[in-house]
Amino acid sequence: EILMKYISTRDNKKTYNFVDTFLNGLAHDGGLYIPKKIPRLSKFTLKRLSKLNYNDLAYEIIKIYTGNAFSKNELKKIIKNSYKEFDSDNVVKFSKVKKFNLIELYHGPTLAFKDIAMQVIGNMYETILSKSKNRINLVTATSGDTGAAAIDAVKNKKNLRIFVLHPKGKVSITQRKLMTTVNSKNVFNIAVKGTFDDCQTLVKSMFNDHHFRRSINMSGVNSINWARIVVQVVYYFYSHFRLSEKNKKSVFSVPTGNFGDVYAGYIATKMGLPISKLIIATNENDLLYKFLRNGIYRPSKVKFSISPSMDIQVASNFERLISSYYNNNSKKISALMKQLSSKGFYKIDKKILRKIKNIFYSKSINADNTKKTIKMVYKYNNKILDPHSSVGFRALEDYYLNHSKKSENLFCLETAHPAKFAETIYKILRRNPNIPSMISKNLKKKEFCNVLPNNLNKIKNYIRSNRLH
Repeated sequence: EILMKYISTRDNKKTYNFVDTFLNGLAHDGGLYIPKKIPRLSKFTLKRLSKLNYNDLAYEIIKIYTGNAFSKNELKKIIKNSYKEFDSDNVVKFSKVKKFNLIELYHGPTLAFKDIAMQVIGNMYETILSKSKNRINLVTATSGDTGAAAIDAVKNKKNLRIFVLHPKGKVSITQRKLMTTVNSKNVFNIAVKGTFDDCQTLVKSMFNDHHFRRSINMSGVNSINWARIVVQVVYYFYSHFRLSEKNKKSVFSVPTGNFGDVYAGYIATKMGLPISKLIIATNENDLLYKFLRNGIYRPSKVKFSISPSMDIQVASNFERLISSYYNNNSKKISALMKQLSSKGFYKIDKKILRKIKNIFYSKSINADNTKKTIKMVYKYNNKILDPHSSVGFRALEDYYLNHSKKSENLFCLETAHPAKFAETIYKILRRNPNIPSMISKNLKKKEFCNVLPNNLNKIKNYIRSNRLH
């Protein structure tokens, strides 16, 4: 068994093990960690994996990437504990609308797909820290779902504190309350007067300030953390294994913001899962849709939409994808990233764009079509899609009508429970989605939150004075 080695997208010489990449979050050179080589599974292995239940499959896939960080028992226990609160025995559930399979990824404690990876990460931290006696302060930015999932995963854990920055007034009421009603000594909510991109920039600046980062022993749970990607790879395999019809390839449509979720699908493809297309479904923030048309990555101003978790113009994980297509040529990636920060854009070679388009397809869905899709699906079989899943569904429908080989399995990732966006759903359908009772009880509790300006020094001082020593 060869131990997995990691490199940074901006320096392919130095290697790291899983624990380093996990605890650092972002590489010290500002790059993102990627495996030096992604293993391709044999047909025989895929056949063996296809018979497993969700937890056993998760163990087999995650083990490839964690190396010797955990013993067999530790990793099995981490996975078991992570999913015991889910209201589905196999973590995800499936439903069908017309020819489309919906993968319900929201059966965890905060009703979003992020629970699937975040619960595992919380338990990984606890296992690693209990051995090393280290203490860590997690700092993360959220556009609504990451924060709640992270807070739920690390609340009351001994060696961790978490500071979550969310854009004040720009997340749904339910999203906010899932974060702010958690009454735990190690949880700190910060409402920043700004956008999600402002929050993400603040967190990145803290990561890039090595003195500050060391002084608070800082780590991160955003989708820049490689462990998040690994855990998300599992449900691509599981869905294909469960629902694939006789040797058909699969298409996955993924509501996309920070590019972590759809990138996990790309890793699954590299590992040998027969995927014919990954659909990058975006709202009006169509940065990646434009990129696939002209090969130019050019962030612009965020447009606020009814699918706020995707109101993002800096798709952090995209650097990982580009690195892969340039064969992890870190000089090239560093040059592109320098250009991005100096000129505000970068352009990739035509040849490489063509290769990317072999696997990826993108569609930008506006608010009007998002609403129409929610109405249509509800009328079709009383199923309520949240506004993000609706974007994914509409993009999949577009692909099926205009580009599909017709003999593909069609999947749409349902990334959040509609109850998290109850206000929006009510406006569209004139009815409220059912909220699971454990959630509605919590939402009535007292909120804990501090409002701070979009100011790096003030936020650093706040974290410094509340950190875990």
